[in-house]
Amino acid sequence: MRPVIFLALLFFVNLGCSQIKSKPITEVSQNELKNVLLVDVRTPEEYNAGHIDDAVNINWYDADFADRFNEIDKAQTIYVYCKMGVRSAKAQTRLNDLGFKNVVNLEGGYDTWIQAQK
Repeated sequence: MRPVIFLALLFFVNLGCSQIKSKPITEVSQNELKNVLLVDVRTPEEYNAGHIDDAVNINWYDADFADRFNEIDKAQTIYVYCKMGVRSAKAQTRLNDLGFKNVVNLEGGYDTWIQAQK
């Protein structure tokens, strides 16, 4: 019976560790952003029309999207956002697959963030 309990516990611990990290974009403080790499995964045109201060633009649609992260420490906390949250969720999954440990998807995206600033 003990091995079954141990395996069940191990399964739930593993499941908990693999949970996708996300946070509503409206709950992010400017102070918090000083300690993370903030990545806007929208197109350059979208980025140039307006973006969150200090965000780096790495276009999800670019063929070299993953290569742009080669020089970034895999332990670095990375916050990703897009227009509404779909591309950033995909980018988060891709970065997790590349071995990044602390990738947070900012739910709601830029549209929600800009609306909250009004």
